[in-house]
Parts: sequence; C-alpha cells; structure tokens
Amino acid sequence: MNYQIPSSHPSLEELARRQQNVVTASQLRARGVPARVVGEHCRRGGPWQRLLPRVYLLQGGEPTPEQRMWAALLYAAQDGREEGRREGAVITGAAALALYGFASAPRLPAVTEVDVLVPRQRRLRDAGEVRIRRTERELEARSVHGLACAPVPRAVADTVREWMDEGAFERGEADDRLLRAVLGEAVSRSGPACTLRELLAELREAGLLGEVRVRAVLDELLAAERESVLDRLGELVDEWLLPVPLTGPELRMRGGTYVAVPDLYWPRAGVAVEVDSELRCVSEGEAAWVRGGQHRMEYLGVRVVYVSGERVAAEPDAVGGELREAFVAGGTDVVELVVTER
Repeated sequence: MNYQIPSSHPSLEELARRQQNVVTASQLRARGVPARVVGEHCRRGGPWQRLLPRVYLLQGGEPTPEQRMWAALLYAAQDGREEGRREGAVITGAAALALYGFASAPRLPAVTEVDVLVPRQRRLRDAGEVRIRRTERELEARSVHGLACAPVPRAVADTVREWMDEGAFERGEADDRLLRAVLGEAVSRSGPACTLRELLAELREAGLLGEVRVRAVLDELLAAERESVLDRLGELVDEWLLPVPLTGPELRMRGGTYVAVPDLYWPRAGVAVEVDSELRCVSEGEAAWVRGGQHRMEYLGVRVVYVSGERVAAEPDAVGGELREAFVAGGTDVVELVVTER
C-alpha cells in the first residue's frame, strides 16, 4: 500500500480533518483556493503557515509531532502540480518506529528528522527535517494512525543503517544495548511486528549482516528462537510417545570423516531433524556448510525432517504426526555412523 493523496476531492474541512490540518498546494488549488490567498494566509501573524515546500498547516502555533509526520509524507508523496498526480512514499527509520510505538526507540516528539522512502526515479530533495531515501524496490506500507509507514522489518533495518552510516555508536547516541532492544522488540512485540526470518532478510538487503554489532545481536536472537522451537519439539516428542532423541550430536563416519550436527537425532531409526536451518546461515559460507551436512546425511541414508519454527507454532499436530511418521519409516540403508553427544 503506497500513500496516496485523496483524489475524491472531499471538502477542505474534511480533508483537513483527515490529515490533521496539513494540506498541499495542489489540494488547496483543487478546492478553489488561489495561490494569492494561500500567500496572504501564510504571512506573519496569519492563520496558516508553510511547513515545507508546497505543504501548509491550516493553523498557527507549533505543529504537533503527528502533523510533522503528515507534512513529511505529503511533501514526498505529492508532485506539487495537480491533485490527481501523486507518487508513492512511506515513512521509515526512527520516525516509523516511533509511530509504531516501539518502547525501545525514541518517542515521536524526540524524532528530529523524518526519513521518507520514495522510488529511485523521483526527483526530490531533502527539505527541512525531511530526508529523502530512495529505493529500487517496490514500496510497501502499513497504515499507522492514517500514515503510510514501511513494514516493521524495513523500518528497523533503515534505522540501524542510519546509526551505522552516521556514526551514532561512535558518538554514544546508540549502543549495543539499544541495538539489542530494538531488534528484540521487532520480533517479540504484540503490535505490528515481524518474524525473525523477515528481519534477517531486511538486514541482509541493507548490507548489515557483516557488521559485528548486528551479527552478535542476531546470533543471540537466533539462538533463543531455536532453543524455544527445540523445547516445543521436545514436548511434541512426548505427546506423540516417541523415544527421546539426541540433541545436537556430532555424526562422523567410521574413518572419522565429519558428516553433520543435526538438531535432533534418533540413532537406531536413522532419523534427523533440522530446525530452521536457513536461519543459522547468516553468511553464505555458513549456509554452504549447513547444506553440505544435510546432503551428506541424506546421501548416507539418514531420513532428514526439515521443520520451521513458524509451522511448529501454527500446526503442532501436523508436525508431530510427521515426526512420528518419519520415525516409524526410519532411514534407508543407513551407513554406520559414529555418534558423539555434545
């Protein structure tokens, strides 16, 4: 959903109510308000004021934080010529996190700059406290208090990218504790949130997985997520009356050749379980290492069951049934392996 300036031409009063008294020049023109009247109303002491190029506040006094957000979004979304022509724009970064109500991020009144995402081809400059951020990707948005915001994972990634680019850690404006709090809240909050998989994808897209700070926090989150899923799988094993499997054993061939370290393993059945294995693969090297172990197990006859945390949470009975079915079927001509419990 990209933000669009309403094109149904409601009355100026209705439009002002929808947009918290913030309107554009094209919206005023479409309602018969000439530029001369706008200029007169915006003179010192007048009832209106200009907030940004072609964006006006139909009242005096300081704009509220929400009105500042509306002004930023309208500035980036409109083209300043006619109401029927408009472009996509979404608020991202720290301003979006404030709108989402992140407890770990600065509150809306403390946000001094507003990052707005627009398509790369837009010819638009920074203005006032508005910083234009261009993207080649298709814009996605979530409506927050009527404002178009980037989805939570994108807003979080843009916030962290901003901290890195502007040296916030070096200046003491951000630290590892804040980074851990923001990333953790993104995947655990009860309001609009995201999965760890979605957050990981956005951080990868932003080129942040190579940052030591980011990687350390992600490792903590991934470990906690996997431990939670493994605990639930243990409960399913009990519910489906299966023998207790080995947890994280090292598998080697008789000659000592390394095979893999599955999450769960039933030696007698020759059945292994891999939980969210792709979420362990922050780097391509790790991904290749994990995939190699999985392929070796399958090649040696081990039956490998792949399980996702999302599915364990959403369809526990189906996952339990699959584990039971795999255990009963067992592996196929499994090569004798040396199993070392870790």
